[in-house]
Amino acid sequence: MSRILRILLLIPALYLVIMPVYYSKWYNSKLCRKIEITIKDSSDYHFVTKRDILNTILRSNGNLIGKPVRDIRMDEIENTMSAYKELKTAEVFMSIDGTLHIIGDQRTPIMRVIPNGGGDYYVDEDGVVIRRRNLYTPRLHIIGGNINISQAMLNGISVLDTSIKYSILKDIFPLVKYINRDEFWSAQIDQIFVDGNDEIDLIPRVGNHTIHLGSTGDFENKLKNLEVFYDRVLPEVGWNKYSNINLAFKGQIVCRRR
Repeated sequence: MSRILRILLLIPALYLVIMPVYYSKWYNSKLCRKIEITIKDSSDYHFVTKRDILNTILRSNGNLIGKPVRDIRMDEIENTMSAYKELKTAEVFMSIDGTLHIIGDQRTPIMRVIPNGGGDYYVDEDGVVIRRRNLYTPRLHIIGGNINISQAMLNGISVLDTSIKYSILKDIFPLVKYINRDEFWSAQIDQIFVDGNDEIDLIPRVGNHTIHLGSTGDFENKLKNLEVFYDRVLPEVGWNKYSNINLAFKGQIVCRRR
């Protein structure tokens, strides 16, 4: 009886040893039958297309259709995908039906940056700078003027990272996030301009005037005061009465008449 029991106990143990080896051999010899590329948030942003990714992978790895799994370096494909700064993450795996799945998660931009020195960039919600590489342009607040985009930023280091030397984008980042979250200011502010002294001007969509914010310090209270001014004063005197509304002085709004 004990011998039979030992045999019965041995069978599942052998199964646990043999089956992974068998499955591994079977899986590694399986042929790639098709490639399926998924780009998350592709309906919102079109920074990278499926064709872009497929062409890049084929250039680096050749034709993958018909190749066994063991000859497909999925880690190398993921590394190839990482060359796209527009993608936050990339995942590559083979499903049991022989489909090579390539999944990219696009970054979510919160502003567009056009420095005086040239170039056209996006900054995403993590502070990562992305070059504008195609004709697609999402509707975002435009940041222009005296802005420096360093090589470290272009290499993927966030503007918020402590290793980045001082950049005005680090100060502008919370301002833009605040504007984007606020329904009124998101609709009202069109552009943000940085002058030679690293002071901020806001260009509104309504009203023929410039808003001089000064530094980004205490920007929330500055904008709250301006909203009250918009609500109570400008409807009485007219939206085009002033050429400049200055918020740089603490607790004050100084206006220059046209």
